[in-house]
Amino acid sequence: MVDVDGVVVVHPDPLGWSGTIEADLGLAPDRLSSEFFRLHWDDIIHGRAGLHERLGPVLATLAPHLTSRQLTNYWFRLDCQLDDRLLPELAAVRATGVSLQLATVQEHERARHLWETVGLSRHFDAMHYSADLGFAKPESAFFAAIEARSGVSPAELFFIDDKVENVEAARERGWPSAVWTGGRTLFEVMDDAGVDWRPHVQGR
Repeated sequence: MVDVDGVVVVHPDPLGWSGTIEADLGLAPDRLSSEFFRLHWDDIIHGRAGLHERLGPVLATLAPHLTSRQLTNYWFRLDCQLDDRLLPELAAVRATGVSLQLATVQEHERARHLWETVGLSRHFDAMHYSADLGFAKPESAFFAAIEARSGVSPAELFFIDDKVENVEAARERGWPSAVWTGGRTLFEVMDDAGVDWRPHVQGR
């Protein structure tokens, strides 16, 4: 089980996709944060509200020259850079017969964009995301819902995430887990966690 943002998807700008939004679109990122993300994002990522349903009215006040589609097209286009070092390592593990699945906090539209347009479907066997599950990390119910949906027991899973609180929550559910920093290879992280992923050869 692999997290998306901060693990599979990375961004060269420490400010992320919104670092250039004011220069490019004339929208102040701090106002977008305070008037959209802070007030509406929890409902959206839990599947209780639609992205454009909430974003459109906010933009009508903050930036009437922008539609919600224009903003999300900009956002999704900039926020999809894949970690080209990690993907081959994940592919090597997958080649041994291990199922690779995503466990991520996403709303429906970006989840679909990442899976279909960016092509994460080519690298992973399934995507479990918050708006679809109705729960978000680090809620215990998020991990329980994935267990029920995947049919895999906690002891059979290995989870990497860039947030300590998410890893701790997964461990409380019994998931072997590790914090991903990008500073080490996937194989080193798995070995340190005691995860036996290499295929066994008869006679050895």
